[in-house]
Amino acid sequence: MKASFIRRFLKTSALVLVAAALSSCATKKFGTNYSTSFDPPAKPVTNPSAVKLKLSTGAQRVYVMQGNEVLLATPCSVGTASTPTPHGTFPITSKVATRRRVSSPGAGYPMTYWMSFYSPAYGMHWGWVKPYPCTHGCVRLPIKSAQKIFNMVKVGTPIHIAASHPEDATIGKTLPVLDDSTLADPPMSYMLSAQVFEDAQKGKIYNY
Repeated sequence: MKASFIRRFLKTSALVLVAAALSSCATKKFGTNYSTSFDPPAKPVTNPSAVKLKLSTGAQRVYVMQGNEVLLATPCSVGTASTPTPHGTFPITSKVATRRRVSSPGAGYPMTYWMSFYSPAYGMHWGWVKPYPCTHGCVRLPIKSAQKIFNMVKVGTPIHIAASHPEDATIGKTLPVLDDSTLADPPMSYMLSAQVFEDAQKGKIYNY
């Protein structure tokens, strides 16, 4: 009787453990979501004059809006507490797909799909994305997000930057956490070459 009970107990316990393991495998996210593979869906712009951008520095989210409709939503990285991304409403003042950093250190480093706002020193552009504020005030975007947003906005498109936006509680919550902190930086020979911009046109960066 005891031996039979123990056998049944062990068999039931094993089944429970197997089921738990399968459930864990089905729900656990293995690895890291890198910005290089993030490809946000985008609805077409039908009324360019109604397009505006919303940037939430608290949630680190950018929303391309047409009226009250979200056309594209993406994670981003914003400025740190000591070098914050400015709040307010500003127009996009310039667009340069193949811009490079002009100041040192890092002169020549690509700032692909550059869209300036506030002043010539602040802009949105491709860059390594992390799940915490990490820039000197600029807004880093995944490569495919930067490419799509660049093609959706024009000089004069307004960007409203605030600590939060209503979209943070809806579509913003569905976006993945992106973390490029473990990605190796491509060699400078590549970053300083024309190839980096050719790859950007394909929505990629280096071999990622």
